[in-house]
Amino acid sequence: MQKANPIGVFDSGYGGLTVLKEIVQRLPEYDYLYLGDNARAPYGNRSFDTVYQYTLQCVEWFFEQGCSLVILACNTASAKALRTIQQNDLPEIAPDKRVLGVIRPTTEVIGSFSETNSIGVLATNGTVASNSYPVEIAKFFPELNVFQEACPMWVPLIENNEHQSPGADFFIKKNLREIFQKGKDIDTILLACTHYPLLKDKISEYLPAGVKLISQGEIVANSLADYLERHPEIEKLCSKNGERSFYTTDSPDDFDNHATVFFGEAVRSQHMNLETDCR
Repeated sequence: MQKANPIGVFDSGYGGLTVLKEIVQRLPEYDYLYLGDNARAPYGNRSFDTVYQYTLQCVEWFFEQGCSLVILACNTASAKALRTIQQNDLPEIAPDKRVLGVIRPTTEVIGSFSETNSIGVLATNGTVASNSYPVEIAKFFPELNVFQEACPMWVPLIENNEHQSPGADFFIKKNLREIFQKGKDIDTILLACTHYPLLKDKISEYLPAGVKLISQGEIVANSLADYLERHPEIEKLCSKNGERSFYTTDSPDDFDNHATVFFGEAVRSQHMNLETDCR
């Protein structure tokens, strides 16, 4: 009988911790293993093939740790790597394991928030270039108008602890102005990057009255709970001791200092060596 092991949660860096935070609140009984590929972050401006190769390498590491279920808590990895991994790699390397992303759960519900049938998507260059959100949203809400805006400065601002600075205000106002120029009837804004919830209060200051601001963490957490209920064959392979482990491909000290801000509590991580541990 296969041993139960943690649910894997992957991100290129820190942003996935905002998703893990919501997942832990929703499903605290499970064990979680988090990996941030900080040594190769950010993924947002990298090519599709590079993101795919990096993501697959780390997914295989999760499988080596015994994880039967891995969540790509990263929009760029979900956009550029998930489909290929699900369709081409899993049948060959791990047909009994599952890899899920953050885009599908979000696109299944995002249309229910809008009354004008116009939403804005704020994301990294990579996620916008992939066109994943308009394509996936159209499957569930074909009547919805989707306007995208890349916000390339937001992640660096957050990771350099400048997200409360006047510089952050400048870029937030700039990107919001540009997306509302594209769609004047937008009444819902989706933060399609897991870093962006750290800017939520500041973004709210500059939104027009009545515009809803949606982040993904709670949506993904609820979707995961539903998935586990519908797939008992996977759920029984997920261990339940309420434990959380954190790994980074870069400096654990640096990771821990930043991760606390994203996760909302102290984090103690370990280093994962890409050359020896992640093949």
